[in-house]
Amino acid sequence: MKTVAIIQARMGSTRLPGKILKDLMGKSVLQHVIERVMQSQSIDEIVIATTTLNSDDAVVDEAVKCGVKYFRGSEDDVLGRYYGAAKENNAEIVVRITSDCPLIDPIVTDQVVNYFKNHKIYDVVTNASSDLSKRTYPRGLDTEVFSFAVLEKAFRHADKQYQREHVTPYIYENSQEIYYYKNAIDFSRYRWTLDTKEDFELIKEVYRHLYKGIHNFYLPDILKIMERYPELVQINAHVEQKKLLSKKG
Repeated sequence: MKTVAIIQARMGSTRLPGKILKDLMGKSVLQHVIERVMQSQSIDEIVIATTTLNSDDAVVDEAVKCGVKYFRGSEDDVLGRYYGAAKENNAEIVVRITSDCPLIDPIVTDQVVNYFKNHKIYDVVTNASSDLSKRTYPRGLDTEVFSFAVLEKAFRHADKQYQREHVTPYIYENSQEIYYYKNAIDFSRYRWTLDTKEDFELIKEVYRHLYKGIHNFYLPDILKIMERYPELVQINAHVEQKKLLSKKG
């Protein structure tokens, strides 16, 4: 079954405008995300889902530069944009990743995707959750996997504003079979996503320690840096995750 990773990406950001094209060790944040997702063995294709706004022409240019496909859709109807990207590219299995995760781990992503493929009873397999009791991976390694059929059902039936402004609320609210993929050790206290200048400072420090021009560092390597330099965790320890009601991606 064709497995497509769809990466939400747009220049608009309330906390850190233009964050996905910020320079990180000579490349954009988005390019790093793409390069890391490209290492996944379970994904057949990558598509950048951006908006039709002129400001997102730069996102399209970056996708072309990185050699991946793109789809342009509504800024506000993110679910519709996501559905359009999946339909246009004949996705049968959809892997949802956001563009603010330059520490995304392709090994972890493969584990989540393969669990979905091997356990067909589930509508969704995810290592991400707003419910911290179900989250064991650092925020920033988030991977959600579902079938195109599940996405299409959400696209056709979601009728509340917040269900359109985000991709998965309708799916979670109307699915009986959801599997929360968990790590043996709980690392959910770590925040490795990019939403504020403090987040960017932390990510830059991780890259300074580990990035030498190639992406050969993953969850265990980043954890070692966190343990060796515990002061890094404090850089963005006070940052709270945005609530669902605001647009993302």
